[in-house]
Amino acid sequence: MIASVRGVVASIAPDSAVVEVGGVGLQLQCAPGTLAGLKAGQEARLAASLVVREDSLTLYGFADDDEKQLFELLQTASGVGPRLAQAVLAVHHPDAVRRAISGGDLNALTKVPGIGKKGAERMVLELRDKIGPVGVLGAAATGSPRPGDWQEQVRQGVLALGWTASQADQAVAAVAETVDGEVPAVPVLLRQAIRLLGRTR
Repeated sequence: MIASVRGVVASIAPDSAVVEVGGVGLQLQCAPGTLAGLKAGQEARLAASLVVREDSLTLYGFADDDEKQLFELLQTASGVGPRLAQAVLAVHHPDAVRRAISGGDLNALTKVPGIGKKGAERMVLELRDKIGPVGVLGAAATGSPRPGDWQEQVRQGVLALGWTASQADQAVAAVAETVDGEVPAVPVLLRQAIRLLGRTR
């Protein structure tokens, strides 16, 4: 089992990164918030979860062990696979996911592409007793991006979640109009873009 990966980031794609470890490039599927914290050519450590299927081995990467544990816990719910679990973490901070599940907040859960009302109810029912302590989401939970970087990161995040390039551009433009002064963290901006796109679907 691969629990974590440390090495130089060789490349970053809209939904994954390649990290060189001992001369071997390992591709890790990552949520946009995780990718936002990586820079090509710099060393990084990612918590990792290896998902084994009959026809594939897929490595998922996370900014920290907390995200990884939640990713693995989400998959214990009926109908939740690794891609859907990662989509949850792309839309919500781990503490927000825990609050939504422990508090039965179906509205928050159904903001994730691929989760309907029944799926959200099932997640609450099956995970509420396993979710653990619910923290308070603070401003320091995620780092703020440099001005100018966030537009492309949010755009790539929206594309990775299945929207078209034109929809992604429209969402980024709409979010940009709301940014005044200090730029919020990329996951916050991405959630805002997804909410805007959800209204147009």
